[in-house]
Amino acid sequence: MIFLTAAIFIVAIIIIVVKKRHASVTVDEPPEKRAGRQGEKIATDMIKQYLNDDDHILSNVEVVYKGRMTELDNVIINSRGVYIIEAKNLSGQLVGNEHDKEWLKVKTTAAGNTYEKTVKNPIAQVKRQIYILANFLEACGVKVWIEGYVLFVRGTSPVESMYVLDDASEIDEVIHPEKDVVLKKPKIRKIIRLLRTN
Repeated sequence: MIFLTAAIFIVAIIIIVVKKRHASVTVDEPPEKRAGRQGEKIATDMIKQYLNDDDHILSNVEVVYKGRMTELDNVIINSRGVYIIEAKNLSGQLVGNEHDKEWLKVKTTAAGNTYEKTVKNPIAQVKRQIYILANFLEACGVKVWIEGYVLFVRGTSPVESMYVLDDASEIDEVIHPEKDVVLKKPKIRKIIRLLRTN
């Protein structure tokens, strides 16, 4: 009986410590990081609405190729190919073009104060992700065409681009294009295994 009471007490202490540690991470998290994490969850939920039975989705995948590291918000793998969907949860107006290194984010508060901040160009980011993922997979013996897109959870892109999804309904179009089957199941399984263990 004493052993059982001691075990329950230890488990309770562990639960309290874990909850406290998790709570402090969330509270100390910068607002931009929190907004990004929330945007990623919203985007993943949106994508899941358009998945078919033979689609596979992996989220928050880290890939390293020749010292270059990238984190992919969402990777969808199916018989038609491999697709990256990068989520952006940027409020305010975005100013920039497809080839700029950075964009300007302009936000006006309810009180009428205007703030400006530079953000990395998400189109350039997704192009880099395509390059790293394609080269990583090829180095592992899997040559496959990869497409990448930016999905703006709120706000809109300042440019029209083939890399930008203007609306969540476009998710279905880009991950289920009208083309012949290109990826067989063994190759799909290998890609999933590589991305889960990398």
